[in-house]
Amino acid sequence: MTYENLDPKLVNALLDDGRTSLRNLAEELDVSVTTVSNHLRDLEEEGVIEGYTPRVNYDALGYDVTGILQLKVEGRSLTEVSELLESQRQIISVYETTGDHDVTAVGKFRDTDDMNTQIKALLQDVDIRESNTSVTLNVVTENEQFELDLNE
Repeated sequence: MTYENLDPKLVNALLDDGRTSLRNLAEELDVSVTTVSNHLRDLEEEGVIEGYTPRVNYDALGYDVTGILQLKVEGRSLTEVSELLESQRQIISVYETTGDHDVTAVGKFRDTDDMNTQIKALLQDVDIRESNTSVTLNVVTENEQFELDLNE
């Protein structure tokens, strides 16, 4: 049994297959099921692993328009606007950013009419000073995670 780099190896194994059993992980990592269970619990408690969720292909469900919203916001209201965006069902990512815009959000929509309706509703917020919306033409990669370097 080797515990060197066990946590990154465990994370990488889960990135490969998040549904694999503790027994399979133990076999792959050459440690006991108890060791895997204990390390996994620690990684969850430390917030390294935040949960287990399926990867959904929104295009396959009819949400084939990806919109990128860039907003200029009244400074005192940045948190409120970010929370508003986060609460919107079809907004999948919200970033507070530097540069020309204060907030960048990514949403999935059924069509451009759906996107337009939701953006117009958001723009009713008096704390949003300006917006810039882009529609993606092609999603090259999305929601990708990277394996941890075992030499760090």
